[in-house]
Amino acid sequence: MSAPQISLEDVGLRHGAHAVLRGINLQIAAGSRVGILGSSGVGKSTLLQIIAGLVPPTSGAVRIDGAPTDGAVAAATMMFQRPALLPWASVLDNVLLPARLAGRVGQSRGGARADALRLLQEVGLSERAEARPHQLSGGQQQRVALARALASEPRILLLDEPFSALDPEMRGGLRAEVGRLARKRELTLVVVTHDLADVAALAERAVILGGRPAGIVEDFILGSDAEAELREGFGRLDRRAA
Repeated sequence: MSAPQISLEDVGLRHGAHAVLRGINLQIAAGSRVGILGSSGVGKSTLLQIIAGLVPPTSGAVRIDGAPTDGAVAAATMMFQRPALLPWASVLDNVLLPARLAGRVGQSRGGARADALRLLQEVGLSERAEARPHQLSGGQQQRVALARALASEPRILLLDEPFSALDPEMRGGLRAEVGRLARKRELTLVVVTHDLADVAALAERAVILGGRPAGIVEDFILGSDAEAELREGFGRLDRRAA
């Protein structure tokens, strides 16, 4: 069996005397899709930031492709609840941002621009390349954020409730788009959410956090009726807590 792409080994996090996470052991294979769920404030987003290398754990180890992390993980990119687009920049320039930060635009302006336009076409926004973010709907802004995330050519896509501010129709459409593009690029996908439908649509495996400090209380493969299986997983958690 090949080594996991993402490995968390007895990871814990404390803020002073307050323990947030404890004893997190989690292995995620390359190309797999995992949903992390739990009650509000349990530490889901914090765990995602630890995987991304944005927050160092206070105990344990995080390894990507077998190597310990030291700062932000170059192979990973995150999408957040808010798209955080540059309001003064065009849609195209927002998608070009990763190439600018990596110094690729100066080396090949035409190539970087062509790549960005291709990504906008993939998310259905090629005709809005010169628009500003305020001229777009919330769903369109998140599609730009998705194109920008993919522009960094990640191998790991981390989603921190990126659909929660959208209405149900936009939510479903963007969810389908994220899943399609992640599969097309064979990305490892980890999504943090409170919505069972998000995990049912995007993930093949569910990890539920619980307790104070939080640990993994459920970890199971999803089958053909994912939402029902997720409800049952939370039901087992509730029965243990009763």
